[in-house]
Amino acid sequence: MRVVEITQFGPPDVLTIGERPDPVAAAGEILIDVAAAGVNRPDVIQRLGKYPPPPGASDIPGLEVAGVVAALGHGVIGWSIGDPICALVAGGGYASLAAVPQEQCLPIPKGLTEIQAAGLPETFFTVWTNVFERGQLKAGETILIHGGTSGIGTTAIQLARAFGARVLTTAGTEAKCEAARNLGAVAAFNYRTEDWVAAARHATGGRGVDLVLDMVGGDYISRNLDLLVVEGRLVQIAFLKSPKAELDFSVMMRKRQWITGSTLRPRSPAEKGAIARELLSHVWPLLEQGTVAPVIHQTFPLADAAAAHRMMEAGTHIGKLVLVA
Repeated sequence: MRVVEITQFGPPDVLTIGERPDPVAAAGEILIDVAAAGVNRPDVIQRLGKYPPPPGASDIPGLEVAGVVAALGHGVIGWSIGDPICALVAGGGYASLAAVPQEQCLPIPKGLTEIQAAGLPETFFTVWTNVFERGQLKAGETILIHGGTSGIGTTAIQLARAFGARVLTTAGTEAKCEAARNLGAVAAFNYRTEDWVAAARHATGGRGVDLVLDMVGGDYISRNLDLLVVEGRLVQIAFLKSPKAELDFSVMMRKRQWITGSTLRPRSPAEKGAIARELLSHVWPLLEQGTVAPVIHQTFPLADAAAAHRMMEAGTHIGKLVLVA
C-alpha cells in the first residue's frame, strides 16, 4: 500500500511517499480501503518529533480516515464489504489501507462524501467528549471557544449551537471572525487586535461564560479562569503556547470552578467506542439533516501531504484539510 512516511523529524518536506505491506484485519478489526484522510495539528506535532504514537500504534501519521470496508476480521458484526465507513485511528491514516478496531468505526452519514467524512472523526470525537461529556455544556449556557476556525473550532461552534448554547469565539483575522459568526457564533473576537476577555465580558453583559474550550494554554489559562462564572468549567485540549502557567488558584476556589482536560489518541478502543456510540445517537442525525456539517477548506493528493502540513502551520485555513488517497 502507498503511505506517507516521516523520514526524519523536521519540516514538512520530511514527509515522503513510500510503500508498506498491506495490513490485515485482525480479530475485531475492519480493513478500510481509504479514500480520504483528515490532517490534524497532532500530525504536525508528530512530524516534529514531539508527539510519538502510543504503544502499538502505527508510526504513519494520520488520525482519521474515510472510505469503504475492504475486509472484516474475525468477530466483526454489523458491517459488510463495500459499506461506506469512517474511523478514528491512533495512527496510520495517511495510507491507502488502514486496519481499525471496529469500535472506532462509524458509517458515513447519509448525504456526505468520503472527503467530508474524513474530516469528522478526530474533531467530532474530541469535541463531544470534551465539550459535552467533560465540560457538561447545557442548553442556555454560554461557551467561549478559542480558535474558532480550526477543525475543532468549526465543529465545536456548530455542535454547541445545535444543542442550544450561546457561542463566543476567538480567531486571528477579521475574515476568520466573520466565518465563525457565519457558523453560528454570536460574537467573535480578533485576539490579535482586541482584549478578548474584556470583549467577552461585554458581550455577556458583564456576566462571563460558563465553559471555555481552550487549545492555547500559557497565559490564556489564568485569563480563562478570570472570565469563567461561578461553577464555570475550563476544558484544556492542547497547548499551542505552553502547558505551563502561573495561576492564582484562589480564583478557582472562590468561584468553585472546574479545570479539566483530556487527550484522545492514547485511549482504549472501548473508550473510543463509547464516544462513537454517543455520536451515532446524538450527532449523526444532525449531520444527515444538514444541521451541522464538516467545514472542508482544501484537499491535497496523498503525495502532497507536505503542502497540507505547510498550510496547517501557516494557519491560513478555515476548517479541515484533507488528503485524497
